[in-house]
Amino acid sequence: MPGRSAAAGDPARGVRVLAVSDEVDEALAADPGAARTAELILACGDLPFDYLSTLMNALDIPLVFIPGNHDPDVSGFRSARNGLTLRAGLPARPPWPDGAVSADGRVVDVAGLRVAGLGGCRRYSAGPNQYTDRQQARRALRLRAAARWRRLRDGRGVDVLLTHAPPRGVGDGEDPPHRGFTALHGLTGALAPALLLHGHVHPYGARVRPVLLGGTTVRNVTGWHLIDIRPGPREPKGRPAAWTEEPVCGDEGRQRAPAARRRAGGSSG
Repeated sequence: MPGRSAAAGDPARGVRVLAVSDEVDEALAADPGAARTAELILACGDLPFDYLSTLMNALDIPLVFIPGNHDPDVSGFRSARNGLTLRAGLPARPPWPDGAVSADGRVVDVAGLRVAGLGGCRRYSAGPNQYTDRQQARRALRLRAAARWRRLRDGRGVDVLLTHAPPRGVGDGEDPPHRGFTALHGLTGALAPALLLHGHVHPYGARVRPVLLGGTTVRNVTGWHLIDIRPGPREPKGRPAAWTEEPVCGDEGRQRAPAARRRAGGSSG
């Protein structure tokens, strides 16, 4: 994992996160200087792994990701005690960049934040990383159990929930591929993170405002955004969202011009 991963950020400011999803910004890849203050990359899917690798290595910071519907199948990989990555019990090379961490269906601690992840979108084809709402509900229950176990062990709740598709009715679309997951409502309520970050729904340069789901702020991070996140206290229930956004276009929340990016494959986000 890149070298600046050892410590959390400024306690008063929190951890500065570069949140990315769905749209490649060629200018950022060529010169990541605009994101040089970031301490962690959180990726919400549908971005080429070589692009994520470029950002991670140029900024020398950790990368945590979940897959989108245009990403390869990342299921079935696990780390053995000897450090080898296994799939179906055999050594295997995962498709993601060396040093990156998949948070799909997992709870991970990195750069002072606790991050839970649930990738994929509504099933609309035979491709990978697609689920019915019932399938995603089962995955959400397993993630909820993992977060509960971690909280019982050390008293820490989840700071950020990463998803590719948003919760149903919270920034999603009406066409079948872009409908959100109903199961994310219960998961968000149970985990009570400060932030839920997602992609999948392309705003095409339009302003996207944060939306509250209970006490959690839901953010569409298509493109790239700098966000400061303060780790939560030991008891997560009822804690307010603790985040601020570093404007990246001279205007908080505005997406960068679509001409500066290319979509990361396919007609469905």
